[in-house]
Amino acid sequence: MSDPETPDPSDLDALVRRVDPDRWLASRFISDPQARADVMAIYAYDHELARAPRVASNPLMGEIRLAWWREALDEVFEGRHVRHHPAAQALAELARRRGLPREPLEAMIDGRYRELDPEPFSASDALALAQDTAGSAAALAARILDPGADPAAAAVAGAAWGLARLIGAGKGAAASLDLASARRAARKLSVPAFPAVLQTALASPLARGRAVSDLEARVRLVWAAASGRI
Repeated sequence: MSDPETPDPSDLDALVRRVDPDRWLASRFISDPQARADVMAIYAYDHELARAPRVASNPLMGEIRLAWWREALDEVFEGRHVRHHPAAQALAELARRRGLPREPLEAMIDGRYRELDPEPFSASDALALAQDTAGSAAALAARILDPGADPAAAAVAGAAWGLARLIGAGKGAAASLDLASARRAARKLSVPAFPAVLQTALASPLARGRAVSDLEARVRLVWAAASGRI
């Protein structure tokens, strides 16, 4: 019998809930279960890429881990057998069914290479990382939720959340968080696509390095969803 205390690696929703509570909470405002599961596949993929720099013993090992995911993308988009990994399998099924473009998924890999550099982040490094990772993920999530959504608007708003987390963690501390632009971009999104950027409602306290409690996060997200403002 399996240990009930051991997380099921195929349960991507549970994985995202554990490692990415901001976006997991935001995803609860997606009413369609299949669309919500599809967005979870994007966030799980982002998490796996983010792990590469953190768990690697040296930059070379980190590059090998990221190359593994680039090869997985080759398998996904060339219609070949996809390696046995829950996030890779889910991404392959999602890309086929939704017709996702490869470019933002590739950008999410490219962005993580910046974290392999031992030098401190510059403001431009932090912004580029946020755009490539959180921004690309938000653009993909918006496309899933509403195929007519403006991916550029979602990317701007999503990147603001990613940048706020970096600033709050002391990476790219000189970077400037432009929440006004993020809010203008978010207003361009339809109601169905809005949960793709809802987590940006938490950007202000995150950028100050303040921990956001589960209760506060829920209140902020409910208000943002009700008002249509992040």
